Amino acid sequence: MTPPKRDGRKSTTREPIIQEPEQSDPEATRRTAGVTESSRANRGWWDRNADEYQIEHGTFLGDDRFVWGPEGLDEVEAELLGPQEDLKGKDVLEIGAGAAQCSRWLAAQGARPVALDLSHRQLQHALRIGGTFPLVQADAGVLPFRDGSFDLACSAYGALPFVADPVLVLREVHRVLRPGGRFVFSATHPIRWAFPDEPGPEGLSVSASYFDRTPYVEQDEEGQAVYVEHHRTLGDRVRDIASSGFRLVDLVEPEWPAWNTSEWGGWSPLRGGLIPGTAIFVCERD
Repeated sequence: MTPPKRDGRKSTTREPIIQEPEQSDPEATRRTAGVTESSRANRGWWDRNADEYQIEHGTFLGDDRFVWGPEGLDEVEAELLGPQEDLKGKDVLEIGAGAAQCSRWLAAQGARPVALDLSHRQLQHALRIGGTFPLVQADAGVLPFRDGSFDLACSAYGALPFVADPVLVLREVHRVLRPGGRFVFSATHPIRWAFPDEPGPEGLSVSASYFDRTPYVEQDEEGQAVYVEHHRTLGDRVRDIASSGFRLVDLVEPEWPAWNTSEWGGWSPLRGGLIPGTAIFVCERD
């Protein structure tokens, strides 16, 4: 499974100013990977690949749009964080912010966002594009904020797919939210793990057990993980949310729209028209 790639329709993103030397291709495998190994590997992966990611997907993400996944579902239309007019004055934490496109959109609505990411290089791109909100480099499992600091939290394909223990993240988000706060996060739809990560017809036949939670790992010649992605079933996600003190109030599975003709990695109109690619979990803190 390739890293998630979010989609949009326009961009004013400038070319990244930093480039890393090419790395040798890692070996893809399925094996266990714990909290520390996953965090270390993914921080390094995003630091090395942030430039390429922003070049490849900057056109889709834009500088100041809030897109929930490769299907192109926009928060302007979805209002999963609540009515757009109600965002003004709200303290919002974006987790796995990347270049902070979502935070930039939130700021334009009058919210007070904080953009957090594990990757220093991704946050350099946030600085490059610009904005007046804080940028914080930190692990989502150990949020550097006081209890009850935020009204809302969001994560568009950030953090949750890449952590070995998502409950650590969910409990931290619950802690920093105020009573009545909402946390909305998107991730690769769990059913996609049963299919090959191919955009064409070869990606439409089940090739693995949906119930196999063994992480997808890319490792170097010495067997050190350089990228890790973790699979949770839909039931796992619901139980994780409930055990962290949240109420799940909605589960959104965006359909692939006719306007989106993009094809990259395992994402394509063919696959998107037949099986869900993204799951968006809308959670509330009592």
